[in-house]
Amino acid sequence: MGRSRLIEALIWDAGGTLFDTYPAVVAACRSAVASFGATAPSDWLMGLFRQTTDVALRTVAAAYEVDLESLTKRFRSAYDASEAALQPPFPYVREVCAHVVGLGGSNFVVTHRGRASLDSLLAAHDLSELFRDVVTSDDPYPRKPDPASIRAVLFRYRLDPRTCMLIGDRDLDLAAGAGAGTLTCFFGREAHTTSADLEVSGLDELLAWLQAHDGVSS
Repeated sequence: MGRSRLIEALIWDAGGTLFDTYPAVVAACRSAVASFGATAPSDWLMGLFRQTTDVALRTVAAAYEVDLESLTKRFRSAYDASEAALQPPFPYVREVCAHVVGLGGSNFVVTHRGRASLDSLLAAHDLSELFRDVVTSDDPYPRKPDPASIRAVLFRYRLDPRTCMLIGDRDLDLAAGAGAGTLTCFFGREAHTTSADLEVSGLDELLAWLQAHDGVSS
């Protein structure tokens, strides 16, 4: 009786999943709001950005009655100046990715972040070689929760969606993975409405799950 891997690929979201970007994002938004002479509570902003960046900026612009385009430009400028050291990978990211690669599998990133920004974070934290490919906002796919970007990865590398797992921290990530037919893993402690095949509050739990399911009887 042979042994086969249950998971042959992990498809990661970036901000909030691979990297703890939320503190830098919130700080950038607070800076942008401050430039208009106002103060925005960090906890409130954190909740908004955990939905989507677009939702957050639109809500903030409306709440403070400022121009959305101007707010967005100031936010982007402040965030782009954030150091990579302030946006570290979550604990056990390297161990999970290395585990999958060590068994002959692959890691991918599908994100709304731009390619240059993602490449910079991956390189700064010495993670680039653990990822086979990335799909970013520079690629011609609709944003999640549309599953097109996930399907593109599956098609490009001839992956069976049933042996792939999408890892994300928001409902839109889970919906995109489910729409593409992959397994899904919710990472975090925040409330969410989309069901997932696996829910973990730390990536050490994901590593343990992968180790327990590496081999299945066939």
